[in-house]
Amino acid sequence: MTEPLAIFRALADSTRLRIVALLRAMELSVGELAQVLGQSQPRVSRHVKILCDAGVAERRKEGSWVFVALGRQAVTVPVLAALDAWEMAGDPWVVADQARLSAVRADRASAAESWFEANAGQWDAIRSLHVAESEVEAAMGAALGEGSLGTLVDIGTGTGRMLELFGPRAAQALGIDRSSEMLRLARAKLADLGHAELRQADLYALPLADGAADTAILHHVLHFAQQPAAAIGEAARVLGPGGRLLIVDFAPHEREELRTRDAHARLGFSDEQMLGWFDRAGLAPVQVQTLEGGALTVKLWLGRKTGESVEKVKAA
Repeated sequence: MTEPLAIFRALADSTRLRIVALLRAMELSVGELAQVLGQSQPRVSRHVKILCDAGVAERRKEGSWVFVALGRQAVTVPVLAALDAWEMAGDPWVVADQARLSAVRADRASAAESWFEANAGQWDAIRSLHVAESEVEAAMGAALGEGSLGTLVDIGTGTGRMLELFGPRAAQALGIDRSSEMLRLARAKLADLGHAELRQADLYALPLADGAADTAILHHVLHFAQQPAAAIGEAARVLGPGGRLLIVDFAPHEREELRTRDAHARLGFSDEQMLGWFDRAGLAPVQVQTLEGGALTVKLWLGRKTGESVEKVKAA
């Protein structure tokens, strides 16, 4: 079957069109899709398989969960353009689905926020359980080099460790977090860093103008994000030309208990996945580094703002 014919056959069903509309908003597990659509999980799985076989969607297994996202852009861009031209967004089913999707988002955010508030006091200790922070911090310092960091924004600053570490090298330093309790602890820690500012805000809506920052850091934050691609895109938005984004997070793993016990939304990230998001956000990959030796493997991905598509790079 030719690809166009497979795509049109996959889309020739109202439920599958609804799934495509939902995946435009965010990656969802099969269970969450079933919850929003009000259908059984086996039935939704069959619809997802048809979409995946046609390249309109793709599945990604994480532990016992399976997440579904839109497929490669060569397929989905023209499909979405056609749906927009036909004003599918105004369909009553789509409108109702988006309302139920908001409830899924709220459930995820509430669970994560409750965990953060309950564990703020031991946050640094929880991070250190996975790999020696001294090794990670040394690698981050080497990746960022010795020069000035300009305007630095630490996204998901937690207790402010990244600002404490790199703030002295920045002309201005801004830490952003949703948790008021985390920010309270960060303020106490950063009392002597006069040019550091802390704000309560969402990583998907940073309180900065386009191009306002020179350096952005996401340190062990992205695995908590419901929409990692959107978080990277928003970080790239606030970077000026040549600005750098440094992401520190885990390689793919099967530690399912971290999802239930520690509110991890993602069980690590592959280089292919991360560099694909960099490409979409207009970030050229500069460095990919692997730090092994702990219970989990830590990865560093450094990208530079270009606004152009880039080639994938090989992991170091």
